[in-house]
Amino acid sequence: MAGIALGVATIIIVLSVMNGFQNEMKTRVLSMVSHAVIKGYDGELVDWPNALQQAETMPEVIGAAPFIETEALLQASQTSGAFIRGVLPEMDGKVSEIGAKLKIGKLSDLKAGEFDIILGIELANKLGVTIDDKVTVFAPRVSISPAGAIPTSKRFTVVGVFEVGMYEYDSAMAVMHLSDAQKLFRMGDTVSGVQLKLKDMNQALQVARRLAVDLGGGFTIEDWTRRHGNLFKAVRTEKIMMFMILCLILTVAAFNLISTLVVTVMQKQADIAILRTMGATPATIMRIFMVQGTLIGWIGTLVGVLCGVTVALNIERIVPLIETLLGFEAMPADVYYISKLPSELSWIDVSTVAGVSVLFALLATIYPAWRAARTKPAQALRYE
Repeated sequence: MAGIALGVATIIIVLSVMNGFQNEMKTRVLSMVSHAVIKGYDGELVDWPNALQQAETMPEVIGAAPFIETEALLQASQTSGAFIRGVLPEMDGKVSEIGAKLKIGKLSDLKAGEFDIILGIELANKLGVTIDDKVTVFAPRVSISPAGAIPTSKRFTVVGVFEVGMYEYDSAMAVMHLSDAQKLFRMGDTVSGVQLKLKDMNQALQVARRLAVDLGGGFTIEDWTRRHGNLFKAVRTEKIMMFMILCLILTVAAFNLISTLVVTVMQKQADIAILRTMGATPATIMRIFMVQGTLIGWIGTLVGVLCGVTVALNIERIVPLIETLLGFEAMPADVYYISKLPSELSWIDVSTVAGVSVLFALLATIYPAWRAARTKPAQALRYE
C-alpha cells in the first residue's frame, strides 16, 4: 500500500508542477504577443483601420490595436540587435500586458514625435543605458547619397525599462511609438498588422478563420497556436513522456504487490487446500486473492491521491518552508526567471493517475490468484 501510495502521490505532484510551469510560460509568452494577428501579404497592412473596425465587431474579440514589428540595430556604449515594436500607447493595453511589466516609466511616456523608446531590462544592460540615456536605432533600410548607401538611423531617448521574465523578450525587444516607427522605417501610414485579444485564447484558430472569411482577400491571419504552437506542443509532449516515465514507479509497486501475493499464496497452501476440500471452487479461490490485491490497490491509491492533492495544492507554501529549514534557496531569483515552484492541480490528471494505479493493481493480482486457484489439495496436505 505504501509503495502504491508513494507512486501515485509522486506522479500527481510532478504533473501539477509541470502544469504550473506550462501555464506560467503561457502567461508570460502571451502577455507579450496577441492571440491573433491580421497582416498584409507583403508584410505591410495598408487598410488597417478597416481591419481594426471589422475585428472589433466580433463578440469574441475584446481588444484590437495596430502595431509595427521589425528588426533593427541599437547602439549606445555597446551594440545589439533587437526586435522593434511600434505601438499606440492608448490602445496597446487592450492587447498586451507590456505596460504592466514596466519596472521604470509608463507606456504613456511614449509621445508621438519625441522619439522615445522603452527597452527590455537585459537589452538595456547589454547596451549599458538607463533612463534618459540616448540610443541610436539603425533601421534595415538605406538612403542613397553621393557618398553611397547610408543606413537610416535616429537617436532615441530611453524612457522606460520592462521585465517580462522571458529572456527572449527581455534581451531583444524595444518598444516605441507607432508614428515614430513609421517615420524611422519609412512606412508612411501603413502598419505591420493589427493585434487581437480574445475572450478565450483557445478559440483563436476558429476566430481567425471566421475573420479571414469576413475580411476577404488581401489579408493573412495568424493565431498564437501558429506563432508559438511548437513551444507549447513540446511542453505537452514532455508532460506526456514524464507521465509515462513516472508510471514506472507504479509498475515497481505493482511488482511488489505481485511478490507479496505470491508469498501469501505459498504460506496459505494448506488453508487453500482445506477450503478446496470443503467445496470451494478454483474460481472462488481466485476471487479471494484478486479481492485482496484489488483492495490493497484501492487503499494505496486513495492514500496516494489524498497526499498528492494536499501537497500539490500547498506546494508554494511547502517549498519555502523546506528552504527555510535547510537554509538554501532552490530557485534564486537572480538565476531563474521563475523563482518559485508553480503548481496547478488538474483533476483530469488525478483521475487518470488513480485509474492507472487501480488497473495496475488489478492486473498484478491475476498471476498470484491463478497460482492459488491451481493448488491441488492432496499435494498441499501431504505433509500436514
